[in-house]
Amino acid sequence: MGRLTSRRPVLRLGPEGEHRRSDSLAAEEPLEIRVGGRPLSVTMRTPGHDVELAHGFLLTEGVLGEAGDIAVARYCDSVDADGRNTYNVLDLTLAPGVEPPDASLERNFYTTSSCGVCGKASLAAVRLKSRFSPAADPVEVTPSTLAGLPPTLRAAQRVFDTTGGLHAAGLFTGAGELLVAREDVGRHNAVDKVLGWALLHDRVPAGQTVLMVSGRASFELTQKAVMAGVPVLAAVSAPSSLAVELADESGVTLIGFLRGGTMNVYTHAARINRSG
Repeated sequence: MGRLTSRRPVLRLGPEGEHRRSDSLAAEEPLEIRVGGRPLSVTMRTPGHDVELAHGFLLTEGVLGEAGDIAVARYCDSVDADGRNTYNVLDLTLAPGVEPPDASLERNFYTTSSCGVCGKASLAAVRLKSRFSPAADPVEVTPSTLAGLPPTLRAAQRVFDTTGGLHAAGLFTGAGELLVAREDVGRHNAVDKVLGWALLHDRVPAGQTVLMVSGRASFELTQKAVMAGVPVLAAVSAPSSLAVELADESGVTLIGFLRGGTMNVYTHAARINRSG
């Protein structure tokens, strides 16, 4: 799997005694995203699908509306002690006429793998206005279809099988077909990779879809769904109060504790087809 994982020796302790073994770890490396040569953000991510990550990040920050808004994406200015490219700096050139990111969106410090919002210049900058409102999306999803999403997403988590240390996100059709799944040490990065894929494949606005995440539904993940026009967001764990408020205001159906055949529908339950 290349740089997706690394091997390290560990001392294993248990009822049967102790022994030394080799363990697989999920790779975590910094990615600096630049726009027009200007540093915009640094995030700790699992290497791979970096172009998708950058497209998804700029989509959910309100900079991009379509794939053609990016003219060039290239790795640059990042080498190791032997002069080899580490592929940890990605520079994006916007197409003519595309407005660059507002200075208020720049991160003041490094973003960690567990929090994508905490580096915002101000909380007000988080409440972005989406050009792809999901409020009028007519998609309907059955409870049985929703119940099948977590095991389908779990089956697509190949690196998790090796390391046990990654979040996942998947974009599904309303009928439960998996369009794309991505893994990352950061839950917000996994979502950005999925939404970046959607942008690059002309699926934004992402109407008639369900975004499934392997952890909790935070405010930021809900914001990303809104920005991409995703009408249904489902999570295996709990949502935050602010996530529920945003979903309610924005017309997103928010589902939490999706496990087995049970789930909590927090907002816009009309999209859940319970007939029969």
